[in-house]
Amino acid sequence: MKDIANRFTENPILSPSDIPPSREGLEITCLLNPGVFQFQNKIWLAMRVAERPKQIENTISFPILTEAGTIQIIEILKDHPELIATDARVINYQGIDYLTTLSHIRLLCSEDGKRFYEPEDYPHLVGEGILETFGIEDCRVSLIEGKYYLTFTSVSPSGVGVGLRTTTDWKNFEKHGLIFPPHNKDCAIFEEKINGLFYALHRPSSVDIGGNYIWIASSPDGIHWGNHKCIIKTRKDSWDSKRVGAGAAPIKTELGWLEIYHGANEFHQYSLGAFLLDLEDPTKVISRTETPIMFPKTSYELSGFFGNVVFTNGHIVEPDGDTLTIYYGASDEFVCGATFSIKEIFSLLKNV
Repeated sequence: MKDIANRFTENPILSPSDIPPSREGLEITCLLNPGVFQFQNKIWLAMRVAERPKQIENTISFPILTEAGTIQIIEILKDHPELIATDARVINYQGIDYLTTLSHIRLLCSEDGKRFYEPEDYPHLVGEGILETFGIEDCRVSLIEGKYYLTFTSVSPSGVGVGLRTTTDWKNFEKHGLIFPPHNKDCAIFEEKINGLFYALHRPSSVDIGGNYIWIASSPDGIHWGNHKCIIKTRKDSWDSKRVGAGAAPIKTELGWLEIYHGANEFHQYSLGAFLLDLEDPTKVISRTETPIMFPKTSYELSGFFGNVVFTNGHIVEPDGDTLTIYYGASDEFVCGATFSIKEIFSLLKNV
């Protein structure tokens, strides 16, 4: 395998210690998978921040949101007979799944794309209501006709779905609820209508028939979706053998819509690949990389809250039209950056 990513020498560009917690009594455990957008001549991250109380010996404690929007702390003894805690991210207690952290979205900006800070007077985006009591995660941002569309993972005891909020100024938001019900995530809306329709990649999941595959859907208004079609599946004995999911909005090129996606294998190693969709009919897959274009290999990608992970849902196409700057989560703990040549990615695509 050939990793073609040019990682920032400054990596990680953001670590949990760089950001203050949202409230007293919590600490930031992880920074993950930012959405990326340009606004007011700056590069912005819509960064997922995962928090929990400081852990004490022999106890697991974690926060959840109540329907009223307040935070409740749950504490469980590690030796409780009805506790299953073999995964750092998810536990099962008395037959119910819980996340070990509570996530919300923070807005950070940068003049140079490498040194980010939290500006004043911009809100934290937090879970609201019964379908977001376990938080909101992994925001993707698409700019369409002057409006920003924020898709994110909404998590609750009822399941994992895709929520949508829209804004023009990043201070006032219109909430549209779930646009894809559970179980679904990894939703990226194309930044241009095609033949008058919105298009979006998404990933429904099945534990029995089917698998964790990438689908595409269309919409007349960006809110109500239909005409679903499965377009990218996992590949046996490959780097993307267990699950695949979309990254950020596909990039329009002369050859087609270029999508950077993530895949994971049976060892839970997350890498990045690419595929190309037809410009006029994005339900048609033209080509796909056989090997990853980026895989975990540095210390901050191999070791962390959940190691062996590179995962992106945000990028910037630079003015030269060839340089692609992606911002990615490493080991479910750090935020990092890397650049790619779009032409080099094209050279690795194989016709489907």
